[in-house]
Amino acid sequence: MRDSFFIAAALAVGLAGAFGHSFAGEDYSIGRLATPEEIAGWNIDVAPNGAGLPPGQGSVQRGAQIFADRCAACHGAHGEGKPMDALAGGAGTIVTPKPVKTVGSYWPYATTLYDFIRRAMPFNAPQSLSNDEVYAVSAYVLFLNRLVPADAILDAATLPKVAMPNRDAFVSAFPSDPKAVVIDPK
Repeated sequence: MRDSFFIAAALAVGLAGAFGHSFAGEDYSIGRLATPEEIAGWNIDVAPNGAGLPPGQGSVQRGAQIFADRCAACHGAHGEGKPMDALAGGAGTIVTPKPVKTVGSYWPYATTLYDFIRRAMPFNAPQSLSNDEVYAVSAYVLFLNRLVPADAILDAATLPKVAMPNRDAFVSAFPSDPKAVVIDPK
C-alpha cells in the first residue's frame, strides 16, 4: 500500500511537470497578478469602529427616496419585509422565544449596515449605489428603526456613533484580554 502511494505521488508530480504546472508555487501558467487599482476596488470593507468608511454623506430624506426606488420592491415600503427580509421592527424581541432579527433589533454596529448595502445591494445591481446613496439608505433604515431622527445626516464621523440596541449582546472573537478566553478541555 505504501509503495502504491509513492508511485501515485511520483506520477502526479511527473504529469504536473509535463503540463507546465509547478508545485513550488512560482508559476502555474494561468492568470495574472492583480493591479493595485483592482485590489483597491475590492478592498471596501468597513470595520465596526468606522475604519474604511469613505467620504460622503446622506440624509434620511434622500434615503427615503432611494429606498422607494431601489429597495422597497424587496423589503417593503417601510422595511417591513416581503418578499425579502424585514429591515425594521422587532424591537425588544431578541430575548423572546420568537425573535425578529432586523437591523434595529439584532445588528450590533451601524457600520455593518453601510458595509452590507455598499457590497451587496440592491440585489439586482450590487455595488451600483454611490457612497452618498449608501449613507442615505443607511440613514433611512436606521430611521425606520427609530435609531436616528428624521433630520439625521450620516457620514464617516456620525455613522459609527449610532448606538445599536443589541451591541452588547455580541462577544468578540478577539477579546482585548487573551486571558479572558476560557477553553473547556472536555
